[in-house]
Amino acid sequence: MREEFQADLNEVSRLLVTMAEAVRAAMRKATTALLTADLKAAEAVIERDAEVDSIYAQVETKVADTIARQAPVASDLRMVITALHISADLERMGDLAEHVAKTAKRRHPSPAVPAELRGVFKGMADVADRMAEKITTVLAEVNATQASELEGDDDAMDQFERDLFKILLNDDWPYGAETAIDGALLGRFYERYADHAVNIGEQMVYLVTGQPVSSQS
Repeated sequence: MREEFQADLNEVSRLLVTMAEAVRAAMRKATTALLTADLKAAEAVIERDAEVDSIYAQVETKVADTIARQAPVASDLRMVITALHISADLERMGDLAEHVAKTAKRRHPSPAVPAELRGVFKGMADVADRMAEKITTVLAEVNATQASELEGDDDAMDQFERDLFKILLNDDWPYGAETAIDGALLGRFYERYADHAVNIGEQMVYLVTGQPVSSQS
């Protein structure tokens, strides 16, 4: 029975790593669409979001089946419930990448962001990609140390968002309200992507230590 339970956990872990890789690729491609007005890249992200949703459904089904068949004890239950929380965060990250891609598609053939914002969004995208890469490693290796680093990465994302709003709210902003709103929403998409990455890191720390991150010294 224990071997069967471990096999179930391994399958859930494999699915989570696959999701993490997919949402990283999605945001990278969405950023390409955003900065280069690449319609094909935008459409590819939108179309492939269904794959992330499908994996999320597989995780939910596998977790429910494992709980029903294995009746896990407290420590084992923590593993499967943590996996469920992580999959939900990953699914949302995929949705946020899709939102970026949809903005790029809606603005096509024009670039979705003006030249003044390109540097900020390139910085936000780099942070998002770094965090997504760490998530993949954390899930594959159950690395609590690297998981705890995500909070610092999120601080960098927050700084980029502040920089973005300084530009958008400047009296000399020349592009009008619609472009400013698009910029603010796009910044929010990247910021929330990072927040969900932090949530995953906290879940992994909890899985390893058994204590909520807020209670860590």
